[in-house]
Amino acid sequence: MAMATINIERCKGCGICVSVCPKDVLGFDQDILNSKGYCPATALRPDDCTGCAACARMCPECVITVDR
Repeated sequence: MAMATINIERCKGCGICVSVCPKDVLGFDQDILNSKGYCPATALRPDDCTGCAACARMCPECVITVDR
């Protein structure tokens, strides 16, 4: 099973990863803020991750890793 992992402390919540995920795995949990005050992206549906790594390739902060 593939899994996208996001370093929430470094994520700035830009949403690029959310927009490129073909399976709508990623999204925002409005109850989570990192220490810099950003609402980071998170895997809301991790079981649907196919491991395509589109999110990791597009992340401008390079905070996403995908394990296949």
